[in-house]
Amino acid sequence: MLLRLRISLPDRPGSLSQVTRVLGVAGADIIQLVVLERGEGRAVDDLTVFWPDSAPRADLLHGLEGVSGVTVEGVWGTREAPGTYPELEILKYITTAGDRALATLIDSLPVLFSADWAAAATEDSPRAVVHSSWRAPKDDIPFPPITPPRPQAHTLPSGLHIVSAPLPPLALTFMLARSEGPPFHRIEVHRLTRILEIFLTLPAVERGIARTFRGSPAR
Repeated sequence: MLLRLRISLPDRPGSLSQVTRVLGVAGADIIQLVVLERGEGRAVDDLTVFWPDSAPRADLLHGLEGVSGVTVEGVWGTREAPGTYPELEILKYITTAGDRALATLIDSLPVLFSADWAAAATEDSPRAVVHSSWRAPKDDIPFPPITPPRPQAHTLPSGLHIVSAPLPPLALTFMLARSEGPPFHRIEVHRLTRILEIFLTLPAVERGIARTFRGSPAR
């Protein structure tokens, strides 16, 4: 299985090599590493590793927690293929998706962000869900009472991590959620913001979604 690890570690030579050594001994195959932030002597990294299905994650955590100065912020499953440029692939499909443009975006974003599900609903109350990915709740999706002016990350009292965002030209509210792992990092929120901005500027997207709203009721 593929796992995403988020770790905080001292930003000094040798720290990362200690982490990679521990992961190798534990049996994890490191596939990708992304530096999320650096500052004040610390770094936060996301690592994607291949981990044997039969091996307990506790073994991985135990090894990492034994490295001096390392804090494990989260371990969770991911479906994102490392070493690719998935945003470009998804945007390419969206340009030819016609009336399915919004649905294609919503179905794709959980994979891009190692999340559980995504959904979009009308801004006005009572909200009407226009599309949700297959793992989204069937009822009572926890959209915020008021749509934020820009993408914002929160953790709900239930422990669910979300990013909510406006889709202004469409008068919709978008939500991305994950139950495992850490809260959405500001770099992830920035990445999502850029994807949504590009999506909303594609003429084919606006035409396709306008036809969808004219041709069928919200669901």
